[in-house]
Amino acid sequence: MAMTDKAAIDANVDGQTIPTEFLKTVAAHGDLVALRWKDENDGWQELTYRDFADHVARAAAGLSAMGLGKGDRLMLMIRNMPEFHVLDTAALFVGATPVSIYNSSSPEQIEYLTNDAGAKMAIVEDRGFYQAFSKVRQSLPTVEKIGIIRPGDTSDISADFSYEQLLASDPLDLEAAAENASPDDLATLIYTSGTTGPSKGVMIDHYNVCWTVECLKQAFDLDTYAGKRIVSYLPMAHIAERMMSHYQTLFLGYEVTCCPDPTQFAAYAGEVHPNIMFGVPRVWEKIYAGIQAALAADPEKEKAVADAVATAAPIVEKMTWGTATQEEIETYEFLDAVAFSTIRGLVGLDQMDAAVTGAAPIPAEMLSWFRTIGVPLSEIYGLSETSGPMTWAPYKVKPGYVGYACPGIELRLDEEGEVMCRGGNVFRGYLNQPEKTAEVLDDDGWFRSGDIGEIDDDGYLKIVDRKKELIITAGGKNLSPSNLEAALKMMPLVGQAIAIGDQRPFVSALVVLDPDVAPQWAEKHGIEYGSLEELAEHPDVVAEIEGGLSEVMAGFNNAERVKKVTILGEEWMPDTELLTPTSKLKRRGIHARYADEIEAMYA
Repeated sequence: MAMTDKAAIDANVDGQTIPTEFLKTVAAHGDLVALRWKDENDGWQELTYRDFADHVARAAAGLSAMGLGKGDRLMLMIRNMPEFHVLDTAALFVGATPVSIYNSSSPEQIEYLTNDAGAKMAIVEDRGFYQAFSKVRQSLPTVEKIGIIRPGDTSDISADFSYEQLLASDPLDLEAAAENASPDDLATLIYTSGTTGPSKGVMIDHYNVCWTVECLKQAFDLDTYAGKRIVSYLPMAHIAERMMSHYQTLFLGYEVTCCPDPTQFAAYAGEVHPNIMFGVPRVWEKIYAGIQAALAADPEKEKAVADAVATAAPIVEKMTWGTATQEEIETYEFLDAVAFSTIRGLVGLDQMDAAVTGAAPIPAEMLSWFRTIGVPLSEIYGLSETSGPMTWAPYKVKPGYVGYACPGIELRLDEEGEVMCRGGNVFRGYLNQPEKTAEVLDDDGWFRSGDIGEIDDDGYLKIVDRKKELIITAGGKNLSPSNLEAALKMMPLVGQAIAIGDQRPFVSALVVLDPDVAPQWAEKHGIEYGSLEELAEHPDVVAEIEGGLSEVMAGFNNAERVKKVTILGEEWMPDTELLTPTSKLKRRGIHARYADEIEAMYA
């Protein structure tokens, strides 16, 4: 039975810091594998928790010798690799605050973030990242040293130290060094994505991290956590990945496989068979599209699976809520044995304790589909300012809802429907921006999320939309673009979508062909084409999408429905002017890029 009282969680984490809890994990699970990665020859390498601690002790000693100490800030520009975990943890043992920034950051962004953080030191992964820092080195007055992990050819690199030099240090006494961190010290700064203005540094302290890990642990409620396999592939500058594969690992003893290229996640999952997985909706959409594309190659199998899903879906709903009959359970077990288990095995999702989606809306139908085929997918909701989670129901899932308040967290809506919460997960404020902090955090500890929501009689939260992203049509109708976009993406040929309509007479949309499904569909229908852009203009593709539009819009009233679409063949990639690193829409960027196409729909 999960405790739901904040005071009870406070008692559990009293006096804890990230270093103290890491040392407990090392003592309990020293021989377990902590970190795995592929070397340059595609072979697997690994560190046990005891090895991990030794690397941390040496890196901490090296950082201390370089001048990093209590209260200092360390900028990290590193992909998902074991060195990140070592350096981030080592910085905490010397009392410093590690700050991870997105690897796509331009020199101008590096300058802004580093100066805002007041960083004393920076460590980058390779020469490309080093050169980005070098371009603005003269504009970083607080930075005394820049280190590099993989220098490669050093002919044009003048880094102050290397990762190898740090590890060559005599190890620090971690037990003694743990005293350098206090619960109210900053554990990190998470910089917001900047979709609604300049990036803000979200201040998260050790207490926030310890409290949130305990909160999630109670919500998850597993018998054991040590040794559970996860794949780390999202940017460490994002709170979801930082909490999932770094902080929880230090506390709970996960086995982390580092995937430095997010596009390779599916291949890694196929090898690792993770037990726990977090993915932004686009990750699940890509897996779904890949499975559908594979099934489309065999129409007979495609129909058999579709029929099995249709039969099993209502049974899974009853099984979720404990109302399924024995006969229904046996029917599901049969369908799972003959169809679903094979699909899960092929994509490496056959050993899941929990599959989680978050950071953006996912179509309810897609979440239900995954649950029907035996992937225990649930939706989590939260922000950087809540150290990650605010609501989550990992087991009693209601598709379309993001769960209920996590243990110890209070949840409410204000008079306008804005989602608010209070708990030990709520951040300390925005660095150097007291006015912005006051806008979202009141004196009683209530945090304003900026999201509009609804809470049902069971306490489940539904997110209507971002307060600042609601579409207000020329007729004065308030609409949720994310709900429309989720519906559009349920058309098999559509991989991405954005709803348009602010101050417009009706709602339109840009939709992007799914690069996995569209070619299979074209081959099946005997369509020849030279590129996806060309395929997007083919009359049969246009007819297919326009024909499916009325079906997916059926659940909306006439004023809300998308009336026109423009089909695009260029996939929107993360970490560009169109999408954030976690695949959230950058609406201003998309509107600017496709201004002509948008205007043409209203001509």
